[in-house]
Amino acid sequence: MTTTIESQCLEAKKTTDSLLQLSTEEKNNILTNMADCLTSQSTIIIAENNKDIENGKANGLSQSLIDRLTLNEERIKDIADSLTTIKNLNDPIHTIIDEWTRPNNLTIQKVRVPFGVIGIIYEARPNVTVDAIGLAIKSSNAIVLRGSSSAYHSNKVLSDLLKNVLSQHNINSNAIQLLEDTSREGVIPFVKMKGYLDLVIPRGSAGLINTVVANATVPSIETGVGNCHVYIHSDADYVLSESIAINSATQRVSVCNSCESLVVNANWGEDNIKKLLQYFQDKNVTIKGCHQTQKLNPNVDLASEDDWSEEYLDYIVSCKIVSSLDEAIEHINTYGSMHTECIVSTDEDAIASFNKRIDASSVINNASTRFTDGGEFGFGAEMGISTQKCHARGPMGLNELTTYKYIVKGNGQLK
Repeated sequence: MTTTIESQCLEAKKTTDSLLQLSTEEKNNILTNMADCLTSQSTIIIAENNKDIENGKANGLSQSLIDRLTLNEERIKDIADSLTTIKNLNDPIHTIIDEWTRPNNLTIQKVRVPFGVIGIIYEARPNVTVDAIGLAIKSSNAIVLRGSSSAYHSNKVLSDLLKNVLSQHNINSNAIQLLEDTSREGVIPFVKMKGYLDLVIPRGSAGLINTVVANATVPSIETGVGNCHVYIHSDADYVLSESIAINSATQRVSVCNSCESLVVNANWGEDNIKKLLQYFQDKNVTIKGCHQTQKLNPNVDLASEDDWSEEYLDYIVSCKIVSSLDEAIEHINTYGSMHTECIVSTDEDAIASFNKRIDASSVINNASTRFTDGGEFGFGAEMGISTQKCHARGPMGLNELTTYKYIVKGNGQLK
């Protein structure tokens, strides 16, 4: 097992110098052909994806995971379009971040460079295969993909098609590696590939992320777990609040930027709160609330302590009624996952306080939490949404897949 993982990581490592030498034009041409390849081969992709769907149903995968897994013509077009968007973005590699001259006439440049080899671990999301490859190519990184066994056929056909495009451009296709080992046991040796991998990004459940953080010898970035809140302030417009809350919570429940928790100011009014709770239940959303929430709607289930921090990924939300903005902020900072938090309000002072004090990678004012996304941010796609504070935070686009080095230019200076 370890030998196979090591050999694939080694093969990726061998390609890093050649990727560094690719021009922006060459990378853009590759991405254009990759996008065309996906749309022209959609029938083959869907056929392989159907194998994973049938296996998933037979193995009892939840409907939300089946939804994550499913590819169709429209989704394949969206995935291809993300490659086109990435192509049209500025190439970060070799750009000068900062430059200055010292009193001794040494010129110092801070220059963006790729990490080298990025490893990514993800679950039942074949679109991530393409997003990761596209971002890696544009940022001159090799990529080692470790998808789940439930999406193996989909990931294999997608990665094989895009490897073929690299070969057509006379680029070593080993720059894209899909690990053959998809076992749970294979995660730990993969994240210990120091010397081959330069960065590991886990995307998935809290259990997966915790396993990587606890065992990795390669630098890693925590991503994805989303206990996202929508806070409705006392002055919020009802129609706006209802539309934002329901879109955040139900537009697509299987993703990390969906709303899992409602926090409502009691001064918004009992009638508004009752109406909103009933609206959620009419949409077949289960509500787990505090005692005060239950008093306003007897069909609400009493929330446990665990419910306040739960990422349901389902038609379930928790609901906490608070007496003030301060209490709302305290609740969110206590139970949130530092992913995305939203405030609905017209009070500029309340919004400013929320923006300043909430500890999250993205804070949204009067819009759906679903906008925390690399595509929506204009990044084309993202390698993940970082919920930590070191190196990168929020959607990880091209710039977040780079590090930097200093280039010092002199003309004979001696210390």
